[in-house]
Amino acid sequence: MLTFQPGALRAVTHLIARHMGSDEIEATEVADHLLRANLAGHDSHGVGMLPAYVRLLGLGLLVPNQTAETVLDAGALLVIDAKRGYGQKMAGDAVRRAIAKAKEHGACVLAFRNSAHIGRIGTYAELAISHGCAFTSFVNVADNHPQQATFGAAEARLGTNPFTCGVPGPNGEPMVLDMATTAIAAGKARVAYNKGIPVPENALIDADGNPTTDPTGFMRDKTGALKSFGLHKGGGLAIMCEIMTTAVAGGQGLHSPSKGGTLNSMLATIIDLSKIGDPAQIEATVAASRAYIKSAKPAAGVSEVLTPGEPERRAAAHRNAHGIEVDETTWGDIKAAALSVGVTEAEFAQASGANA
Repeated sequence: MLTFQPGALRAVTHLIARHMGSDEIEATEVADHLLRANLAGHDSHGVGMLPAYVRLLGLGLLVPNQTAETVLDAGALLVIDAKRGYGQKMAGDAVRRAIAKAKEHGACVLAFRNSAHIGRIGTYAELAISHGCAFTSFVNVADNHPQQATFGAAEARLGTNPFTCGVPGPNGEPMVLDMATTAIAAGKARVAYNKGIPVPENALIDADGNPTTDPTGFMRDKTGALKSFGLHKGGGLAIMCEIMTTAVAGGQGLHSPSKGGTLNSMLATIIDLSKIGDPAQIEATVAASRAYIKSAKPAAGVSEVLTPGEPERRAAAHRNAHGIEVDETTWGDIKAAALSVGVTEAEFAQASGANA
């Protein structure tokens, strides 16, 4: 494992995004987003995504500096088509527009569709929270081979289809639940494959529908599938993420022909909490609920009961202080992707050594 200061990963990501064609604003947003995912402990959605982004760029399935299409802007309803734009910038801009409309109307329903990979959805929940809003979203993954076998299925039919919900909390510590509807995210299978380690039990099936902990077939051969979490409950939520983002938000579904890219669509609700109640009282209620939940006796083998958002805050504190580990395979892939878009060896070395 290699260890990097956060500034180095930010600099490398910014350098690659610029060479991919992104302007300064977009490259900065992409770099900040991917770094925040790594800091939060979600390496599946961090800088390890860069080789995939470079591949999508080469196929014309990711468009830097894209201008999103406003399909509908009607009061508390906002419909935006990202037209395969760089996901972090497209989704960030869309959520910022939805926040502004929530401040005006009390709430906004955002139908955001057909974006290149938008990254860690919790980042957008945190963005809304920073403006005093609550955030809920359904997201799907399309234009790719299916990755999730829902309950009772022996083969994949859906993407990892994340669900996210967040609300402000006291002392700048919000409650944020951000989860794939699969037992593990696809990116975590990629990380395990690159490290040469197994995935957890009950997370993956092979090409014949049998349980396996070996991610090789899933990652290398595109066979097998990730299992839904929680039996029929996770599978049901995954299906509704697909329905809410396609039938309701108008995004592409996995039932449509694939070009081998990644498209995300999202149906999000943003609520301005100052319009629905006293923000201080809302935070106090969050604090009381958190304290009560954490007061429970831990189960055997568990040192402490945690609530949504706590693991990410602890990971960020540790990684800011001690650096971020990246396995050698992933780092080699990132370097190869950088060189393929015109980054020089010297530029890559300089960015990799950044410690700001």
